Amino acid sequence: MAQHGKKYRQAVQLIEEGRLYSLDEAVELLSTTSTTKFDPTVEIHFNLELDPKYADQMIRTTITLPNGSGRAASIGAFTDQGNEKELIAAGASVAGGDDLIEAVAAGKIDFGVAIATPGMMKKMGKIAKVLGPKGLMPNPKTGTVGEDLLPIVAELRAGKFEFKNDKQGNVHSIVGKLSFGPEKLKKNIEYFIQTIKDVKPSGAKSGKYLNTIVLCTSMGPGIPLQIVV
Repeated sequence: MAQHGKKYRQAVQLIEEGRLYSLDEAVELLSTTSTTKFDPTVEIHFNLELDPKYADQMIRTTITLPNGSGRAASIGAFTDQGNEKELIAAGASVAGGDDLIEAVAAGKIDFGVAIATPGMMKKMGKIAKVLGPKGLMPNPKTGTVGEDLLPIVAELRAGKFEFKNDKQGNVHSIVGKLSFGPEKLKKNIEYFIQTIKDVKPSGAKSGKYLNTIVLCTSMGPGIPLQIVV
């Protein structure tokens, strides 16, 4: 079992065991329970009443938070339109066609999100086994496939990102930086919680859906939230 440092143990003592905190209380606690010298990311963690082995009980979608995520996307653009320079000028980290596919096949992945034109999707089967396990394969359902990649790059640079549930029915994501301040963080968190409610899978059982919601900062302890239905 990992041993936590002194700062973490002190931060844990500020959280009352067994208590569920209101959003206002939790956001205030984020500052006092932060254990880092740098500006930490604020994370949100959901445990949902889902059985992800069934396709109709899975979540995979995108979100653009009202105040951004605080993290700039590193974009790999797979294009067959010869507009690589335009895409890089718009904010893509790397852009290419067959050459980019070959680079990825050789193990070079210089991006955190991939987008592609439909024509390139037909060619990307050879790297699906490379990108798929990393969650990087472009998908029309998440808005990362399109004939015109320039607006997709703009959306991603503005903070749009993908989230999905894991094998245990959990969703883990970022909701901003601590430096955003309480009001901006609250708006982002409220928006994310509402999005989770809005994308409830059709196969989810009737009744309880949100089991737990926990907030924390990078390397900080979890703060359990009251769930408002």
